[in-house]
Amino acid sequence: MLLGSEINMLTQLDFDQIQKGAFPDAKFGSTSKVGDIINLVLPYIFAAAGIALLIYLVLGGLQMMTSRGDPKAMQTAQAKVTNAIIGFVIVFLAFTIVQLIAQLLGLEGTMFSQIFGGK
Repeated sequence: MLLGSEINMLTQLDFDQIQKGAFPDAKFGSTSKVGDIINLVLPYIFAAAGIALLIYLVLGGLQMMTSRGDPKAMQTAQAKVTNAIIGFVIVFLAFTIVQLIAQLLGLEGTMFSQIFGGK
C-alpha cells in the first residue's frame, strides 16, 4: 500500500510548475557539436595525465633514493624517471597541438584565443 500512495503522489505532480532554472542545462544534447564535447572533456584528461605523471615521477624518485646502491634498482628507478619526463613532454606537446588545432577550427575558450585574442 505504501508504494501505491507514492505513485499516487507522483501522478498528482504538475511538472509544468517546476521552474526551468531548477535544473542545469545538459552539456551534451542533440545540439552539441563534437568539438564542444572534446573541448569540455580534454582538460580533465590532461589533468589526469598530469597527476599520473607526477605520481610516476615521485615514485621513481623514491625508488632511486631507496635503491641503496643496487645497480639494477637504480637503473629501474632512472628508467621510471626518464619515462615520466618523456610522458610529460608528450602530454605538453599534445595539449599544445590540441589547443592549436582548436584555435584553427575556431573553437572558443582555447588557450591561444585567451593569449592572442580572436575567437
